[in-house]
Amino acid sequence: MELHFLPIITFLSLAVVASHAALPTELYWNSVLPNTPMPKAVRDLLQPDMLEEKSTSVGVGKGGVSVDAGNGTTGGGTNVGVGKGGVSVSTGSKGKPVTVGVKPGSSPFLYKYAATENQLHDNPDVAIFFLEKDMHPGTKMNLHFIKSTNEATFLPRQIAKSTPFSSNRLPEILNHFSVKPGSMEAEIMKNTIKECEEPGIKGEDKFCATSLESMIDFSTYKLGKNVQAISTEVEKETKMQKYTIAVGVKKVAGDKSVVCHKQNYAYAVFYCHTTHTTSAYLVPLVGADGTKAEAVAVCHKDTSAWNPKHLAFQVLKVEPGTVPICHFLPEDHIVWARN
Repeated sequence: MELHFLPIITFLSLAVVASHAALPTELYWNSVLPNTPMPKAVRDLLQPDMLEEKSTSVGVGKGGVSVDAGNGTTGGGTNVGVGKGGVSVSTGSKGKPVTVGVKPGSSPFLYKYAATENQLHDNPDVAIFFLEKDMHPGTKMNLHFIKSTNEATFLPRQIAKSTPFSSNRLPEILNHFSVKPGSMEAEIMKNTIKECEEPGIKGEDKFCATSLESMIDFSTYKLGKNVQAISTEVEKETKMQKYTIAVGVKKVAGDKSVVCHKQNYAYAVFYCHTTHTTSAYLVPLVGADGTKAEAVAVCHKDTSAWNPKHLAFQVLKVEPGTVPICHFLPEDHIVWARN
């Protein structure tokens, strides 16, 4: 399922004029980060044709990654996937799958996220959770990297700054985007704003970037300007298949990085956060059909402050704060790390 907003002619014309004039967001990247290559996840959100045609669409259907992770090795274990009834979690031969719905706007990449059985809504993101001890060459996982339907693109900072983004101005926001109050689109936008406004958990610094410029500013404030930005890249979309971790797993961040997760909204909004107990890795994968991927994996050393009902604990059958938990990121999420 994919939801679309109605066109807003005036709003789009401003964005398109800005994008065709000089692509100011790209110029800002080059001026602040002249030695940092722009990852594909960012490039894909700067295309003028995408900005012109798709900047008012919000996808809430397929997207992200689904997984049959087994025991982190081969066969059996845990299946995690996204269907039209929410997130389906099956634990091998123990019986029927348990359906875990996810409310619109909630993301399993957020620490406060809780998966409950009575929330039967679509969610475009599925975190691929596994234990850090299993991240080594030869580990096999059944993965499905799905192209996201969330094609909302970046707005130039001056337009994003002049566009309301707060719960107390929600009626104005919905009217601005011609979104009907009470609709699924409205609920998605409401929850995205709410999650951005909520305080982070203990030890977490968070920020919602409503433009690429503001994401750059937050990330460089936390890490300095000698940084790299990386995202998951897959040669092509394939069906669910077995991927093997190849030689060459590379740690790209120590205990501090900035991880930015794309949210569902009328334009590109990223939930960026950092803790001092997170590591990031580039993980080479080879599919059974030969498809190659370089996936970004984020590992959380301390999960003691996470919601006890977080999907990761349900999938891995572990308790908060007991073992490091890792997950791959979809192709439209970004990790920032010091060089």
